[in-house]
Parts: sequence; C-alpha cells; structure tokens
Amino acid sequence: MTVRVAVADDQPLIRTGLRTLIEHAPDLELVGEATDGEEAVEVARSHRPDVVLMDIRMPLLDGIEATRRITADTALAAVRVVVLTTFDADDYVHAAIRAGASGFLLKDAPPEDVLDAIRVVARGDALLAPSITRRLIEELAALPEPGRPPPPLLDVLTEREREVLVQVGRGLSNTEIGTALFVSPATAKTHVSHVMTKLDARDRAQLVVIAYETGLIRPGE
Repeated sequence: MTVRVAVADDQPLIRTGLRTLIEHAPDLELVGEATDGEEAVEVARSHRPDVVLMDIRMPLLDGIEATRRITADTALAAVRVVVLTTFDADDYVHAAIRAGASGFLLKDAPPEDVLDAIRVVARGDALLAPSITRRLIEELAALPEPGRPPPPLLDVLTEREREVLVQVGRGLSNTEIGTALFVSPATAKTHVSHVMTKLDARDRAQLVVIAYETGLIRPGE
C-alpha cells in the first residue's frame, strides 16, 4: 500500500529535502506541497493525503490553525497531520496536539526516522518514538486545558479498556500491548478502537493526552 504524503513548510530547503526523501521511497508518494497554512488546508482538501507533514511557523496561517481546520473537517477524517518541529524551539507543539496532530517529526531527524514516522502515523499503529513524544506529552499533561472533561470521562471504559489506555499512553504499539496484557495484537487493536470510539478520540495521540490529563498516567511513570 502506497502512503500518500503532502508537505507544508515555508522553507524551500526543507521542502526540497523532504520531497527528495519521499520520492525515493518506493512505498511513499508525494501528492502536494504548500508554503503556508492556507495552502496546506487546500492541498489536504484537494489531494486527500494520508499524512501531512506540517510546519508550525508559516505565513498567512500557522501550522496549528491549519491542523485544526484539517482535523475538524469530517471529509478529511482519514488525513493525519505530523508536526514538523525543532523540538526545543517550538513552544506551540502542545497546541498542535490539541488541534489534532497525530505525532511529531524532528526537522533534523535521520532520513530513515522520517520515513518510519510517516509510515507509523499512516497506519495508526503507534505514536512516534517515546524519545520524541514523551517529554512533549508530559509537559502537555502539566498544562490545564479549559473544557477538558474531568476524570469521570473514563467511566465509560471497562477495566480492560483502561489497562489498554494506560499502555497506549506509554507509547506501546498494538503488538507490545498484546504482549503486556497477554492478548493477541488483533485483540489489542480491537480494544484500542473501542477506547477511541468511547472517548471520541481521533487517534492514538489524543488517547495519550487523555491518559495523562485524566491522571490515569502520571508524568514519569
């Protein structure tokens, strides 16, 4: 299965590098490029990529708002957004996750990590490597969000589903969850799907946020 990818970044050098990388991957296809957030939304609507690599700091419309518009559009429900970040410099990464971003990609990441990140997010199997996401998620969990449902939100889950949510919050894949809970990967995947449906979560990234924000997982666990 070919993963269709769009790139949104106002820096020509970054776009060129990503374009070259994607075009040389046999299982990836570049379907569009954008130089600002408004173009990114239009590219998503016109080409329906599986994954959009989204820079945060862009003219006209920043990557956060562009991500929010894409994830809020029901016609684009299958489109996943990966935030392009310099990690320490981008203070808006937390807002991007709240806007619906499915993961993070470091701009200086090795080429093989970039390709793996695209594939991981496209299949919805897991978040990116904990080395990228854990610090961000823990910082996010420490920030209150107005309107976030209180812990009773988790009352809709069975005990097993809570256990699954904990493992998702720790960044485990379906296979790893299966091993941890002594069930098959297929069963783990089914549990994850049920949890996402019950909590009205778009993807696993939002499940991680919920796991931390409701206190099911404490930072450092």
